[in-house]
Amino acid sequence: MKINKNDQVLIISGDDKGKKGKVIKSLQKEGKILVEGVNVVKKHVKPKKSGQKGQVVKAPAPIPVSKAKVLCPRCGKASRIGFEIKGDEKFRVCKKCGERI
Repeated sequence: MKINKNDQVLIISGDDKGKKGKVIKSLQKEGKILVEGVNVVKKHVKPKKSGQKGQVVKAPAPIPVSKAKVLCPRCGKASRIGFEIKGDEKFRVCKKCGERI
């Protein structure tokens, strides 16, 4: 997967189209990512101990990777990601400006 944890992404489709956020977690097997402030759902939590109240918690839900583009830290544009191999190392590269990410 080309999007990793701590990347800044732009959501390109769905209800949250146009929002920007930081990737909290990358779910490789499912092909999904968790982005802070995007696709927030309400979750009802039961009380853990007696005397404690139940509550409604807001938490981000995973979205497909195909709905997000990485924001290049160099040029600041949302772009696709390519790979460049030099020697034994493999780097992610911005398709717009050609710089390493």
